[in-house]
Amino acid sequence: MQNHFPLWKNIVIILAFLISIIYSLPNLYGDDPSVQISHVVNKLTQTQASDIENTIKTTGATVKTFEFKDGKVLARLTNTDDQMKVADLLRDKMGNDYTVALNLAPNTPTWLRAIGAQAMYLGLDLRGGVHFLLEVDMDAAVKQAEERYNDDLRLALREAKIHYQAVSKDNGFIKVTLKSADDKTQLMELLSKEFRGLTVTEPEAAEQVWLKVSETDVREIKKSAVAQNMTTLRNRVNELGVAEPVIQQQGENRIMVQLPGVQDTSRAKEILGTTATLEYHLVDTEHDVQQAVSGHAPLGSRLYYEKNGSPILLDKRIIITGDQIVDSASSSDDDGRPSVSITLNGIGASKMGKLTQVSIGKPMAVVFIEYKNETRVVNGQKVRHKEKVEKVISVATIQGVFSKRFQTTGLDSPQEARNLSLLLRAGALAAPVDIVEERTVGPSLGQDNINKGMMSFFVGFALVVLFMAVYYRLFGVIANMALAFNVVIVVAILSMLQATLTLPGIAGIILTVGMSVDANVLIFERIKEELNNGNSPQSSIFAGYDKAFGTILDSHFTNLVVAVVLFAFGTGSVKGFAVTLIIGILSSMFTAITGTRMIINWIYGDKQVEKLSI
Repeated sequence: MQNHFPLWKNIVIILAFLISIIYSLPNLYGDDPSVQISHVVNKLTQTQASDIENTIKTTGATVKTFEFKDGKVLARLTNTDDQMKVADLLRDKMGNDYTVALNLAPNTPTWLRAIGAQAMYLGLDLRGGVHFLLEVDMDAAVKQAEERYNDDLRLALREAKIHYQAVSKDNGFIKVTLKSADDKTQLMELLSKEFRGLTVTEPEAAEQVWLKVSETDVREIKKSAVAQNMTTLRNRVNELGVAEPVIQQQGENRIMVQLPGVQDTSRAKEILGTTATLEYHLVDTEHDVQQAVSGHAPLGSRLYYEKNGSPILLDKRIIITGDQIVDSASSSDDDGRPSVSITLNGIGASKMGKLTQVSIGKPMAVVFIEYKNETRVVNGQKVRHKEKVEKVISVATIQGVFSKRFQTTGLDSPQEARNLSLLLRAGALAAPVDIVEERTVGPSLGQDNINKGMMSFFVGFALVVLFMAVYYRLFGVIANMALAFNVVIVVAILSMLQATLTLPGIAGIILTVGMSVDANVLIFERIKEELNNGNSPQSSIFAGYDKAFGTILDSHFTNLVVAVVLFAFGTGSVKGFAVTLIIGILSSMFTAITGTRMIINWIYGDKQVEKLSI
């Protein structure tokens, strides 16, 4: 009874095999070039879906299926030429309130989708798409923090009734000049309670205090800027309708964005790279704007320019900013002009409500702020120059009290209103970003990568199968069956996890093939050694599996540790390699030891055997 294999183990292995086959099947059906249509704000109705279907039919494109689900339309087409033709027509016909996205929709049968079986996502290198490397302007993030501290400190001094002459920024310092040195003690108490992120330097002048953002706070500001930008970029990518984007931090100040399947790169670049937000200020009607134009702007006010070039004087105090906007939608005002409907969070609504309550009849301006990157040639070399563009897009008199919801007008076109709405809805970037690298991978190149990767897999698999069958005979054939089982399990688990398969991931699967066979080689060599020592075939099989187990466990465990470390500290393609390697190591332990043992038990069992085919 040395080689008795319990019935429950047979059942578990067979069930695992059947489940793995079912959940790996979706990967055999491929994808359909598709066009997805959705409304920017609302869900599509059945009537709108029917109109879209009729519009698509006018192109003459062959539509495989037309699906309407969750307020979105998905048209599956037969080729990419029809896909582009349909998308171009819909963008012209549908207008700016609709999103038309190019997708590759899985062609999985309904019965598989009903049990949750889905194909793996393919990464950028296999599916095609666009890759961006964005650099976060850390200096701008720190300067924005200094501006906030400067404004908050001025307000806190007023509320604490500490008399001061000036609060100004100068060369990285916030300089507070008090009217009397006697107020310094009160100022220090205020700083220790509410401004712990500032370090204090006392210059020679008794009535002055110089403040600087602490190194700890600077590090936290930079870290927070990258984290918030990643969240904002992820929200913006969701607006583009991209499935399984890759958004990861690289180094201290860079963010990698990969958008598999995206073909409209100019639109993606526009949405990702644009740093746009709004600020609301009261108009300074008490001072002469021409004096400000001549260089004598009054304290507490700042000179801006409207879109037509006219100068305007605004109060420096910001009522609300873009990061207090929680929702926005492009719309039109009563006269049909493009506008953006704004919804504020609690803090923003409270500020706006208090201000409008005491400012009825006063004009309020909306400042549109955008960072633009230009490449200039300086001394024969290309230099990237970043410019902050600020313009007043709207000036309107406050007619009544409003707080949470209102409209912003003054935009040039519905497209500008839609883009601004999208950017505000996705969230404001904490700091400007600069696209320092851009790569496009075409679908044909992605397919070429798939073909080469699969060719590598099949050649490697065939050579291993041939070697095992020739060298270990029947036992080698059994090992090959377990090897195929192992590959099916890896594909099934990747599909269940909805992991993204990349070219390095295929390399991980190929490496798993070698590792899986390696375990069987150790077992079979141990069986041969036992036979050479004169032991019976049955005892040799038992001893081979029993004594080789410790060695196999040790070798697989060390490989697993390395794979986990790669996943924990790696990024991008390294993680993809590590995921397939981890799954492959665990599944090879199961198939190479338990799976082959089951088949060998079926063949030899507890029978009287004179010779083993090994």
